[in-house]
Amino acid sequence: MAGLVMMLVFGALGVLFGIPVWHGRRAAVMVDRAGVWLDNGKARQIIPCEVLAGVGMQWSQFGRRVKQYSIELCPSGPIDDRDPVLWPLVRDEEPVGPGLPRLRYRLPIPPGSQEQVTTAVRLYAPPHLWLGVAQREPGHLGRPDPSRRPKG
Repeated sequence: MAGLVMMLVFGALGVLFGIPVWHGRRAAVMVDRAGVWLDNGKARQIIPCEVLAGVGMQWSQFGRRVKQYSIELCPSGPIDDRDPVLWPLVRDEEPVGPGLPRLRYRLPIPPGSQEQVTTAVRLYAPPHLWLGVAQREPGHLGRPDPSRRPKG
């Protein structure tokens, strides 16, 4: 009986943790001279380089061995935080540097690909935008603000 209960618990946890992975299976981030593109498998949107005031990488420790990485894209003006492709990336936190906005885009980087993403961003984004790499508190990736979810 205990074995059956354990099997049900682990099966439920597998489904619970597998749903976000399944939904994001077709997501992709691309970087070129125009900017940073996000494709969620249904639609594609760009964050152009010319609207950015800063770009940096942040990381935090997750457990003993795993590090979580993200690219932080700080816009120089207002952002459309109701865009259905970009809204999951919008974060409202203390600015990452002086003169930078609270609202920014946070792109989680898959484990093991942080060097390739950093190289691509530094290759295509103007050099004066690079903010460097900074360590953050554990769990810095966070979740989008549900009140900003686009309608429809």
